[in-house]
Parts: sequence; structure tokens; C-alpha cells
Amino acid sequence: MIFERKVLVRFTPAARTTAATLSALAVLLAPTTAHASTPAQAVAPGDTVAMPVRDALQALPVQDENRTGYERTKFRHWIDADKDGCNTRQEVLKAEAVIAPQQSPGCALTGGEWYSPYDDKYFTDARALDIDHLVPLAEAWDSGASAWTAKEREAYANDLGDARALIAVSAASNRSKSDQDPSTWQPPAQGYRCQYATDWVADKTRWGLTIDPTEHAALSEALSRCPDQPITVTLAR
Repeated sequence: MIFERKVLVRFTPAARTTAATLSALAVLLAPTTAHASTPAQAVAPGDTVAMPVRDALQALPVQDENRTGYERTKFRHWIDADKDGCNTRQEVLKAEAVIAPQQSPGCALTGGEWYSPYDDKYFTDARALDIDHLVPLAEAWDSGASAWTAKEREAYANDLGDARALIAVSAASNRSKSDQDPSTWQPPAQGYRCQYATDWVADKTRWGLTIDPTEHAALSEALSRCPDQPITVTLAR
């Protein structure tokens, strides 16, 4: 017997783009194996969703970007959210170290080793690394964050809840990337490009962000050459 489950989308006073993202997710996540009388499953901030990355890409609303009013200072970072003496940058460096650094008072980090996947290089000096917002702050602003509260932008800029959001990379590769999206910049390390596109889609899904037409085309083309791997995302908005 074939059953159907419907997915309920709870709309909140969030930005219209977020509601559109959740609506598309609800359609994609609605399976055909549950009884029609089964209680609806909510797709809302805090829920975890899983789907193939190409489906996740198709669920993202496609809209033109608008950078009007953007200032980097509107995304407060790096903060010490848990008051342990280490700010977000230092937390990422500790989490992503290949060889753990020594930590001195004030969260000063010495020694250690890191791998920069953008350019396939190893580093033993944390000062040679930047902590990159995988989806840059300016790109997030263009894609919906302009409508967020200051606290929401702060949460985005310091997102330690998903390991894909912030990544330790060489300063050179990060500054080459700047605020570009996948339509104009790709990691120099070609072996990382499928992961980059997949993580980009996951991060935009997590935060309910839109993509513009050229970005959508670039991601579609990139992912057509990559495994359609499943992504699991806990929605932040």
C-alpha cells in the first residue's frame, strides 16, 4: 500500500525569502511512504533536513541580488559566545587543526598545523590563515541578510553550529575569493570543488538565503559533475 505524508511549513515574521525556502523544502521533503493521517512534520528553524544536494539547490529561491546598504560592520564578529576566553576565530582554529596548537592564557595559540583545502596547502603558523565565511558576509547580505536583525547577522557571522559555515584557509586564497560566489570564483584546488559547491548549497539552505541566476547556473553546472551526495542541515532560520 502506498501512503502519503504532507509536510507543514510554519511561517514566522522572518524575511519572505526564508518562507520561500522553507516552502520549497517542504515540497522536497514530503515522502510517499507515510500514512495520510500521520501528523504533519514541521519544517522550521531548528529542524534538521536531509536531501540530495541537487534537490537542495533546486529548493533555494532564485532572486537577483541587492547590495544596497551593505557594511561589513553590520555583521559583528569575532565574539566569544561561550565566554571561555576564545573568540570565534580561535575556536575554528582549534577545531580544524590537523595537529593541535598549544593554548596559553588569553587563548593565544602557538604551534599546531592546519590544512587549507582551497589551495591544498599545509600551514604551521596560524597567522598565515584566515577564517573564511564560506558564503561571504556581503553575499549573505545580498541574499536576504539585509532584512535580518543585528543579532541574526551576528549569529551568522559567528556560526559554530555547522562546521561548513566557517573554514580555516590560507590568507592568500581567502583574499583571492573575497566576496565572490561560485559563478566568479572556484577554489584553486580542483579536487575540492565538488565539496565547495555542496557546502555552499548546505550553508545557504541552513540560513534560508537566496541565490541569483548566474550563481544558480554555476552551481548546477558544477554539481552535474559531482556525486549527488545527501546533505544534512539544521535550519538556523
